[in-house]
Amino acid sequence: MTSLKSYSDLLILVPILVYHEEGNPKIVDEVAPIRAVAKEDANQAFFSVNPGEMVYHTSNENFIINIRREPL
Repeated sequence: MTSLKSYSDLLILVPILVYHEEGNPKIVDEVAPIRAVAKEDANQAFFSVNPGEMVYHTSNENFIINIRREPL
């Protein structure tokens, strides 16, 4: 994945540029950081991203998105 060393231990807003699927989860391979997200703004940021964007915490080694295929 794109190097995020300058964003150590932060929430960041990223567009997902490249991913692949391994069964259900999508594994994100490349992102382009847009900006850091303050902890107090995280909830709002999670629910107001544009299509193709995610809020990601850089302490996670892998960026995996589990897809829910069935409604709750």
